[in-house]
Amino acid sequence: MAETPHLLCKVRGLGLFLKQHVWSGSEYNRWETTYLSKVTRVREIDGLFTGIVEELGTVVSFNDSRLSIESHRVIEDLSLGDSISVNGACLTAISITPKTFTVELSPETLRRTNFSSVKKGTILNLERALAANARLGGHIVQGHIDACGQISSERPEGDSIIRNIRAPKRLMRYVIEKGFVAIDGISLTVVKKFSSSFTISVIPYTFENTNMKWRQPKDLVNLEVDILGKYVESLFGGR
Repeated sequence: MAETPHLLCKVRGLGLFLKQHVWSGSEYNRWETTYLSKVTRVREIDGLFTGIVEELGTVVSFNDSRLSIESHRVIEDLSLGDSISVNGACLTAISITPKTFTVELSPETLRRTNFSSVKKGTILNLERALAANARLGGHIVQGHIDACGQISSERPEGDSIIRNIRAPKRLMRYVIEKGFVAIDGISLTVVKKFSSSFTISVIPYTFENTNMKWRQPKDLVNLEVDILGKYVESLFGGR
């Protein structure tokens, strides 16, 4: 099975840093056997993304749990059963036409995400699953939304926009300054962290090529914190 060198480089780098500063040799070996070995076979991980939005899709219809989206780029090589990131949520294509695809949302997905506010014409971020030989341009994104956050404020800073995101306190332990967070499926860097919120900087390219262009204060956004922090906590009992 082919490896993904860029992904392995990032994951191994984190492991080696922790080995040098935090872990013993046996703890690093446990990291290798429980997580790193899985990353070397990317195709075995169901729905792995990078947080680099490929296309903006438009909602055609949303009936009950079925969401149909108009697409031009990501639909080119999409097959039934494929995973696709829709506003950061890993969903399965259950129907495909030449210009649209349909996904089905589970009750858990509806509870955790901002899809309850979606309607015909809503613009959504789309990304296909990571290919085994692709570059990891953003960070490791599973497409498993942790919770909704809320844009509480924004202000200009040069050509960029600084947005403050209010998040559930249970997630803030995984948020670190200069660390990664996925917002509506976009890989972004945390600028500053506070007790119950954090800030991000939206550069002009991201603003123009994602649904950040349509986001306003008080809007709900899908949040996925960095999975590596969760793995470390799980491996060592949250110490």
